[in-house]
Amino acid sequence: MAGTFNLKPSGDQFMFNLKAGNGEIILTSERYTTKDAAENGIASVKTNAPSDERYEKLESSNGKPYFNLKAANHQVIGTSQMYSSADARDNGIESVKTNAPDAKIDDDC
Repeated sequence: MAGTFNLKPSGDQFMFNLKAGNGEIILTSERYTTKDAAENGIASVKTNAPSDERYEKLESSNGKPYFNLKAANHQVIGTSQMYSSADARDNGIESVKTNAPDAKIDDDC
């Protein structure tokens, strides 16, 4: 089963989650002021997801690995969950690379 972008309202703004085929959230967007801007964010994730150099591997203050997906202009377009290990984080990156390019959009707006 392919991945899905779930586009939804967040207060008076908009955001999206990328879900893997099993329904697990693998990437969460920032908040956007308009639905059009959020849709552009989805397009940016689809474009940038296949490129290794767009992923920033990080560690939270409590030592949990996570990653950001960045656009060509270095702006963060999505952030992962916190993972239990660097290997799990790397698997999450591979899941985004696999799921994002062909993911359909589930519009809850």
